[in-house]
Amino acid sequence: EFVIQGLYQWQVGDQDAAAIQVQAESVAGFDKADNALYNTLLAEARQNAEAFKLDLAPYIDRTWDEVSPIERCILLLGACELKLHPETPYRVIINEAIELAKTFGGTDGHKFVNGVLDKLAGGLRAAEIRKP
Repeated sequence: EFVIQGLYQWQVGDQDAAAIQVQAESVAGFDKADNALYNTLLAEARQNAEAFKLDLAPYIDRTWDEVSPIERCILLLGACELKLHPETPYRVIINEAIELAKTFGGTDGHKFVNGVLDKLAGGLRAAEIRKP
């Protein structure tokens, strides 16, 4: 949740990492979050955003700019985890993304996020998906 908020601030508010960190630390509950994981995921998603957009593009039925800002952030985080964090099962990543989309996204945004990330996982995690 905090990573999504940070990505949103970066995309919509064009804030730098330091400003995002200050804002995140002021949010209730951040002190209980895994700060190292937060920093890693936020940095990876930001640094690799262009590559992740290319990975996601074949599965999106509109231009990147036509996707809502919050759903873009959720897709970037999902792509980041699917591509760079094989230690996290793909189903966990997709389920977390769906829940984030239900909480923060628009009507039926969770269905869009699910469809896109499920197809991306099929390409990136084919061996994991085939396991019984």
